Amino acid sequence: STKARSNEFAEKNGLQKYEYVLHPRTTGFTFVVERLREGDNLDAIHDITVAYPQNIPQTEKHLLNGNFPKEIHFHVQRYPIDTVPTSKEELQLWCRKRWEEKEERLRHFYEGGKCFSATGQSIIPPCKSELRVLAVKCVSLLYWTLFPLGMLALLYLYSFARWYFAAMIIFFVAQQKIFGGLELIELACHRYFKKQQKFHDTKIKSC
Repeated sequence: STKARSNEFAEKNGLQKYEYVLHPRTTGFTFVVERLREGDNLDAIHDITVAYPQNIPQTEKHLLNGNFPKEIHFHVQRYPIDTVPTSKEELQLWCRKRWEEKEERLRHFYEGGKCFSATGQSIIPPCKSELRVLAVKCVSLLYWTLFPLGMLALLYLYSFARWYFAAMIIFFVAQQKIFGGLELIELACHRYFKKQQKFHDTKIKSC
């Protein structure tokens, strides 16, 4: 299992065995951070810890049986990129330290009051009222019930819908083959406009 492999990794490298989290893939983490830094595309790292105080669905079967989590708690901490180490070794240690904190945070959560807050009370955003959540659920259920049926009806009744659908398939396959994906196109556009903004700011200062 994934947990067993994580424990084997811990034993092999002389690390602490975790009960609530798996050991992080620090090599992949450092690679991504370094690449994003090179392109000046990273201003912060958000550390998000998720906990389920009641039932924890493990497989799709649980979801099909209606075993949805009654509550989901999030702990979010933002680290500005200038506070994050730059060397590969220090960055790996930094990542492991965050996971140690996650383990301890989740231990306190599950063995304590099932809450991340030190006061013992969860901080619920005003937008998360029970009525609002119920309304969102109903609208989502209605949308995802009617939308597929509507798309099938359009494809069956109108030739332009079939042509549009075929064109979109060709477009997405082509851009994936040529550019590697929409996210890379978006990243290239972001870099271009950011470079243009810097050039514009420099031009204004020089004037």
